[in-house]
Amino acid sequence: MIRRAFPFLALLALATAVPAVAQDKPYHLGGHVKYRFVGTTFPEDSLFRELAGTTSVDQGLDARLVFGFRRGGWDVRADYQFIALYGEKIEYTRDFPPELQLLFGRLPTDERRLFDLTYVFQDEGQTAVLNRLDRLSVGYTGEKIVARFGRQAVSWGNGLVYTPMDIFNPFDPAAVDKEYKTGDDMLYGQYLRNNGHDFQGVMVFRRNVVTGDVESDVGSLAIKYHGLSGGSEYDALVAQHYGDTLLGAGGNTSVGGAVWRGDLVVTFGEEDTVASAVTSLTYSWIWGGKNISGIVEYFYNGFGQSGGEYDTDSLANNPELLERFARGELFTLGRHYLAGSAVFEITPLFLLTPNVFVNLADPSALVQVVTQNDLREDLLLLGALNVPLGPNGSEFGGIGTDLPGLYLSSGPSIFVQLAWYF
Repeated sequence: MIRRAFPFLALLALATAVPAVAQDKPYHLGGHVKYRFVGTTFPEDSLFRELAGTTSVDQGLDARLVFGFRRGGWDVRADYQFIALYGEKIEYTRDFPPELQLLFGRLPTDERRLFDLTYVFQDEGQTAVLNRLDRLSVGYTGEKIVARFGRQAVSWGNGLVYTPMDIFNPFDPAAVDKEYKTGDDMLYGQYLRNNGHDFQGVMVFRRNVVTGDVESDVGSLAIKYHGLSGGSEYDALVAQHYGDTLLGAGGNTSVGGAVWRGDLVVTFGEEDTVASAVTSLTYSWIWGGKNISGIVEYFYNGFGQSGGEYDTDSLANNPELLERFARGELFTLGRHYLAGSAVFEITPLFLLTPNVFVNLADPSALVQVVTQNDLREDLLLLGALNVPLGPNGSEFGGIGTDLPGLYLSSGPSIFVQLAWYF
């Protein structure tokens, strides 16, 4: 059982073994280096302004080395990450109380995972430096079966913005860079049927954060069936997840020239039965000689605050919601959301994507404009402008705190990331 962090040494050993098998080249070695800049403004009544001033400037470096080896049906995969962060956010979030730590995660951690493959070199002042293995697995692929054990990522469901069926480390809907999901330590299997349908099974091993022991009531066991019917696809999910039973159903089909997608997930907990759902329409067209694709999506978050009260005291009375925030499964506080997005291909190398995420109960919203520019074959520039809209006390306008007149609110922010691939 691995509970000591050894990411760099483990991957170095794999990489140095490559020349011995280089004759038929059964390996792959690549990766990227990403530099990220985030600048955030804070209104006068923001608690963050008391901690960081009128603006916060945060920078990050993410280097990922991707290694893969295959021989016959067997393969080994390993992704090493080196992460260095510098800025005000690293400093002022360090001393947040537990309830705010749930809403504003700081650094990657393996405290819940089977293997401890993350090591933090430094976390003091405005600096944090760590390395980790985000992927480390061995697998076998046959004619009809796939089996894999270790740290890996799996994505399920039909939601494009909000993903209630994707219970294993889903992306934040407003995340700009969604290239890699965080991995989990799991046993994964897939069985392919002759008719194109398939079964997928996942067993995720986790530790109790209090005892440090591997326990079944914090693990996951899930089976998903994916089928085809005419031009449509459908999914059925049965899972035991952190002690709760989950049943899910979803699919997608063509409606005219658009695609209709949706998922329904019902969670049977010890005290309550909670349903969450997502449905969307996507459509692509050509306008002015430019390719455009758009999406409109509705999300019902059954774990969200029913009365629209998002202050810290009210959130403390909804432990099911906060627990899912802590596990990285949910990113929304309310119940009813509408999202819209469109991708404009200005040129084949430059994409413009306006997004809007609306809490229908507040109402409040986050308006986001994302740009993607392929500077050359191995150099990608991402940019984003984020503008939160809404009154004090709303989700995007700033939720209330225990301090009178102060809110967890942010003003407009910019995101710039330059990625070099090798």
